[in-house]
Amino acid sequence: MTAGQPLHTDSPAAVHQQHQPVIIKHLPPPPLPASIVPSYPPPESDAAESWVWSQIKAEARRDAEAEPALASFLYATVLSHPSLARSLAFHLANKLCSSTLLSTLLYDLFLATLAAHPSTLRAAAVADLLAARARDPACAGYAHCLLNYKGFLAVQAHRVAHVLWHQGRRALALALQSRVAEVFAVDVHPAAVVGKGVLLDHATGVVIGETAVVGDNVSILHHVTLGGTGKAVGDRHPKIGDGVLIGAGATVLGNVRIGAGAKVGAGSVVLIDVPPRCTAVGNPARLIGGKRQGDNVMPGESMDHTSFIQQWSDYTI
Repeated sequence: MTAGQPLHTDSPAAVHQQHQPVIIKHLPPPPLPASIVPSYPPPESDAAESWVWSQIKAEARRDAEAEPALASFLYATVLSHPSLARSLAFHLANKLCSSTLLSTLLYDLFLATLAAHPSTLRAAAVADLLAARARDPACAGYAHCLLNYKGFLAVQAHRVAHVLWHQGRRALALALQSRVAEVFAVDVHPAAVVGKGVLLDHATGVVIGETAVVGDNVSILHHVTLGGTGKAVGDRHPKIGDGVLIGAGATVLGNVRIGAGAKVGAGSVVLIDVPPRCTAVGNPARLIGGKRQGDNVMPGESMDHTSFIQQWSDYTI
């Protein structure tokens, strides 16, 4: 076949070409259709987002120079994009694409949703990045969180699914939930409400039910369940207040309230309300402690798992 000669559709080469999967990987995103070009101003108009995005790009450049094996990936995912929203949409699309949810479809979906909700979704993503960097000593930087923290990525995808759910696009919202659970091992129902500044630390095995509410500046470790108590319908899942810290492997069941600034110890099973600034530990959990004098930092931000130990040193689980 000569150069420029059309490819016959019945030739073996054409048949092979027609059956090749469409994969976007390590390539700059395609141009957006005019119908979904973002209508929001550039991120430079938002001080927090602009600062975080500049940090991400600087870290990506540094890492690309230090590790050539990642240079193509870092260019395609971060450095080729003009904004955090486009970078996040591109990265999520490549992480979550499948034979059903194509990367091009997901990219357009994520970017359009982020563009339509700049004061909620985009602001929450920035707050989540700041939270991860501040609370997790293992976080190597904002770019590291954006690219590698599956808890962060799962929450951003959930927020898009949450928008779809309230738009009545429930089949797509549930399909996205299923794909996030498959890829990131984080299962959050699209109807669940999740605040900003949320850290899912390690994230593996986190389950959040349909009518659950998670407040702002909450930190949740791996294998935490916010679930129901059985086959009850209606409002049946926990309500987590602002600044709460939930330790690894904890289970909170039923329509109970965990007050602002409370702690749930690792491995605890909570079936009762926990007042603000109290700690629930054990199986079944019992309540201990309260706010200590001069302690104004929320546990969800301080990540202090052990300050209550002297109050229950005689308690065995």
